[in-house]
Amino acid sequence: MRAVIQRVSQAKVVVDDNTVGQIGKGFMILLGVHEEDTQADVDYLVGKISKLRVFEDDQQKMNRSIIDVDGKILSISQFTLFADTKKGNRPSFVQAAKPDTAIPLYEAFNEGLRQAGIPVETGIFGADMKCHLVNDGPVTIIIDSQNK
Repeated sequence: MRAVIQRVSQAKVVVDDNTVGQIGKGFMILLGVHEEDTQADVDYLVGKISKLRVFEDDQQKMNRSIIDVDGKILSISQFTLFADTKKGNRPSFVQAAKPDTAIPLYEAFNEGLRQAGIPVETGIFGADMKCHLVNDGPVTIIIDSQNK
């Protein structure tokens, strides 16, 4: 699994001119599921993200987690994170998990974050989504469960 985590002051996702998910302070996460990912990858990412200390403390140091600041998460499925661009100019997505594998793992990821005490909003898996965000910092972190 690959997650692009952006610290935001606000974010929303729109499908067919309707806002389907919206948060204030927290993370907007783009999540790509690899064809070989399992629940172990979900558990790894949930643990890392829920404890990731990238919010500022009283001394303006990135020392607080999303839980510490009562932040929320906007989670967006993003199969294109597994684009292979080595050959030619058109990306290949053969490493991205098919929906029958990706959807349950994406849902397990979101549920794991909720069980960690973090409110989670989502987009719609497979939909044409328009993501709006104000990246705070900017702070953007990439975590890949295959690169521990």
